[in-house]
Amino acid sequence: MFELGTIVVSRGIIELMESKGFNIFPLLGRHAKGDWGEIAAEDAAENDLALSRYLRIFSVYHTKEGHIWIITEADRSATTVLLPSEY
Repeated sequence: MFELGTIVVSRGIIELMESKGFNIFPLLGRHAKGDWGEIAAEDAAENDLALSRYLRIFSVYHTKEGHIWIITEADRSATTVLLPSEY
């Protein structure tokens, strides 16, 4: 549905990838296809609006490793994968 730009991964996510073999690509695929994960209906509506207005897009996914956030910048130049504690 939209470009992700440069993928940026936080230290916490890198640690999950290295220590537990966590794979971010299925979540990035969901995010890029408009599956915003487990967010409130109002936030999902904001993301839907953001697609046509070039605003920031925010998704939350619950995994066995905990919550994972994915944020795509308004200009679609970058998408960051991070833990909530790293925001």
